[in-house]
Amino acid sequence: MIKRITVLGTRGIPDVLGGVETHCQNLYPTIKAQHPALDICVIARSPYVKYRRSEYRGVKTRAIWAPKKKSLEAIVHSVLAAFSTRFDGSDVVHVHAIGPGLVVPLLRLLGKKVVFTHHGPDYDRQKWGRVARLALVMGERMAVKYANEVIVISEVINRLIQNKYRRMDAHLIYNGVNPPVTLEEPHVQHTLGRFGITAGHYIVAVGRFVEEKGFHDLITAWRQSGVAQPLVLVGDADHATPYSEKLRQLAADNGVILTGFLRGAELQAVFSRAGLFVMPSYHEGLPIALLEAMSWSLPVVVSDIPANLEVGLDPQVYFPVGQVDRLAAQIAARCDTGHVDYSRYLQRYDWATIAAQTMQVYQQTQS
Repeated sequence: MIKRITVLGTRGIPDVLGGVETHCQNLYPTIKAQHPALDICVIARSPYVKYRRSEYRGVKTRAIWAPKKKSLEAIVHSVLAAFSTRFDGSDVVHVHAIGPGLVVPLLRLLGKKVVFTHHGPDYDRQKWGRVARLALVMGERMAVKYANEVIVISEVINRLIQNKYRRMDAHLIYNGVNPPVTLEEPHVQHTLGRFGITAGHYIVAVGRFVEEKGFHDLITAWRQSGVAQPLVLVGDADHATPYSEKLRQLAADNGVILTGFLRGAELQAVFSRAGLFVMPSYHEGLPIALLEAMSWSLPVVVSDIPANLEVGLDPQVYFPVGQVDRLAAQIAARCDTGHVDYSRYLQRYDWATIAAQTMQVYQQTQS
């Protein structure tokens, strides 16, 4: 019988921007609600949270030191987190993402049952140099080979590990999305007013300022489209890079509104009231930001990468990744579309179902 789960591989919860972070913030409180006696602890990276020990919706959280250096952060923290599980009484350690996946063999040597979730081939991201890419490839190999159970968040990733590693028994469990909440209108108007935008009359994109998000393409395409609605970028860079600084300058030169990282009600206010959501990414695992835009019934324009195509939206919302002219035309065509009903698409992205499926995977490690 499983009594305690320890989670590592995330920067932290709650309200830390990122796909893995959003995934964990929703998944573990839902599992806890379904299994109140279960002890769950999420290990966070110290630079991203303000606590040493805390609790979020019944889930324990604990911060362990991590260097805030892009090339070292994930692996150093993951090693420290792995050793910390040696005496924490955990029945299962759940590791997220291929960078932290490097410690899966270590966890097995420490006697742990390990579940690994593959959120996407991060070595495809443009921000990584050669050494980092090799480390990520090794992390993927070690995690897929040595984890007791493997979860993939899309069929694209499932096919990848089948073809590369002959791991044929992975569990396909999608990311989820929460139903939209009712926001207090005065707060919404106050938040929008801070940025000088009007509900329904701006274009929004959400994410970190890294190359693979394609925000440079978006800014160029927005200007080329000739639409009068302002462009709002919600996000920032975890670590300042030449690319992030260049993107900031490009945004400033073109009148793009930068909100920085937003959390909670502020993020929901800006996200939910947009007239159009755009995701020009070159790489995604399974895009939670797109699912959230769909939950708010926003019209969307997204790149035709495999992860986005797997959502199965109407062909007209997709554009060929990297083709700025086509993106500009899509923005011009869809910025006044109005609300869209995505209910038939969102049925498979239910957190209660995802939590139950994940718990079943944990149970399989005990057999």
